[in-house]
Amino acid sequence: EKLGADAIINVRYMTTSVIGSAAELLAYGTAVKLK
Repeated sequence: EKLGADAIINVRYMTTSVIGSAAELLAYGTAVKLK
């Protein structure tokens, strides 16, 4: 919505354990705008 997209067609999540109890979460996807 913030970028003006109409739909999201792909979302990926990736997590990584860093040090001890810390973790890294990465989320990205593809948004499309319909004509």
